[in-house]
Amino acid sequence: MVLGSSDPLAWAEFTPGGGSGTETQVSGDQKDGKVSATAGGVVYDLSKNGSGTSTGAMTPTTTWTPPACYYAPKYDPDALEAYLTPIWAADSTGYEWDATQRDRYVNGKPYKDFNKDKAGKGYWWDSYVTKGREGDPGALDCTKPIFWVDTGDAPPADVPQAVTPEILSQLAYNEIRVPSTKVTLAPADKTKVNLPTWAWLDGAEFKPVSVTASVPVLGISATTTARPYSLKIDPGTPDAVTYPASGVCEFKNGSIGEAYAKGKAGETPPCGVKYLHSSGTGSYPLKATITWKISWTGTGGTGGPLDDGTFGATQDVIVQEIQSVNR
Repeated sequence: MVLGSSDPLAWAEFTPGGGSGTETQVSGDQKDGKVSATAGGVVYDLSKNGSGTSTGAMTPTTTWTPPACYYAPKYDPDALEAYLTPIWAADSTGYEWDATQRDRYVNGKPYKDFNKDKAGKGYWWDSYVTKGREGDPGALDCTKPIFWVDTGDAPPADVPQAVTPEILSQLAYNEIRVPSTKVTLAPADKTKVNLPTWAWLDGAEFKPVSVTASVPVLGISATTTARPYSLKIDPGTPDAVTYPASGVCEFKNGSIGEAYAKGKAGETPPCGVKYLHSSGTGSYPLKATITWKISWTGTGGTGGPLDDGTFGATQDVIVQEIQSVNR
């Protein structure tokens, strides 16, 4: 049977069908407050992920991206037979292709009778397309035909996209959601030209988040964790001064910036902005972007850093001229 949720060893909702299985068919479950999802041959524990309508996916700070496709177990011997036999019977793929397939999986070149003599001792592996990457050219890179891997053996060395703890860490990266970054400002609704405006984030909303990806039948897993590192403020106009001058405010003692309090009007904010010109009848689009440091730990003592990720939000800031009265 295809590995599925009714199997006591179940770990995924597999997509029956050829070498182009995708992660688009996703199932989820919630028990005892823990959220999980299965997609494309991988189980995700989302119980420590960011949640809510204000969360979103991070953008890597480099050109690196998680893999667009990968290989993982998909069929036992009977399931592969049930999948391929109707295709051959339909003659829709042509005699030559069908004959080559029969040789490969039935006639011992190199596999015999779908490896039924190895039932329970391994799995047929096939390719999957990572969720959200269906239109990516890289999704077409996993073209290796369905292959067998004995339980306990490593996948073939010539299959770099075969699922491993490191690959799982990258797939988990793809599932991480972090909170939006609307900052608190003082003054709150409107600020004045040449008036230092304090900016800060509620540290309680910006705690580490993580996702664990696993393949239980292989006994491998990886947990990818995102930790808030810094906030970059873009005032939305070049006619402004940021505090600090780089516009990058670092996390300190669990928060970014410092909440404004009475008596601090004459102080320079540790994180903030000063606008030099009025926004007129409109507003300036202040953008606040959090950089998250990403790391992972996996089966067998594996782990290490992954590329930083960012997620930002824009908010309107009205800047008015300071009114003076001539006497």
